[in-house]
Amino acid sequence: MENGSGTVKAVSDAAQPARSAKPLAGRVIVIDPGHNGGNYKHPEIINKQVNVLTKWKACDTTGTATNDGYSEAAFNWDVSLRLAKLLRAKGATVKLTRADNTSAGPCITKRAAIGNAAKADAAISIHADGAGPSNHGFHVIMPKKINGPVDPVVAKSRKLGITIRDAVHKGTGQAYSTYIGKNALDYRSDLGGLNLSTVPKIFLESGNMRHAGDAAKLKDPAFRQKLAAALAQGFQTFLRSASRP
Repeated sequence: MENGSGTVKAVSDAAQPARSAKPLAGRVIVIDPGHNGGNYKHPEIINKQVNVLTKWKACDTTGTATNDGYSEAAFNWDVSLRLAKLLRAKGATVKLTRADNTSAGPCITKRAAIGNAAKADAAISIHADGAGPSNHGFHVIMPKKINGPVDPVVAKSRKLGITIRDAVHKGTGQAYSTYIGKNALDYRSDLGGLNLSTVPKIFLESGNMRHAGDAAKLKDPAFRQKLAAALAQGFQTFLRSASRP
C-alpha cells in the first residue's frame, strides 16, 4: 500500500491473508502395491519361506486375476500410482514398496520394513481378491495383537481401516464383501505386512476378480481413478483426526 508521501509501504506478514497449507503437508504415507507382475517368473524368490511371527509363509505370491487375464498385480500397481499422485498433490510424502510391475517381490517382510523405516503416518497394502464367482464386494483387513511389533498400532490401524472402509464405500459405491468379515471389516494375525508393521497399516481387498460384476469395475480405469480418489480422501480424513506421534 502507499503512504501519504506516495512511497510504497510494505504490508506486514501478519496482515497478509493466511495461505492455506496443503492438507497432507508433512505427512508420510506408504503404499504397498500387492504382489508384482514378474513374480510368476521367479519362483525361487517368491517361494522362499519368511517368518511373519505367527507362522512361516512364502516371501510373496503371484496374486490372482480376472477370468480374462487382467492380473491383480497390474490392478494393484495402477491404483497405487493413481493414489500416490493424488496424495502428493495434497502435500504428502509418498513411498511405494516397489518401483515397477515387471520384477519380483519384494518379500512381505521387506514391504513392512519399508513402512517402518519411513516412519509412515499411515500405510496401505492394495489388493484384489480371488474368491468364488458368486462372492463380491470389498473389505478391509486390519491387524490383531500378537505380542509383537504391531501391537502398539493396532488401535490406530483399526481407526484407519474404518475410515478407509467408509471412504471407499461412499466414493465408489462398491458393496461390502458378502463373504469375508462383517461390514467389510476383517481382522487377521497371519499377514506379515501387518504383523511386522510398527506404523498404522491396513490391507484393502478392492473386490473379487473372479466375480463378473466386480471384475468389470476393477478393469475400468474410471473406477480405478474413483477408488484412488476415495482412498486419498480417506487418508486425509484419518490424518486430520489423528494426533502426530
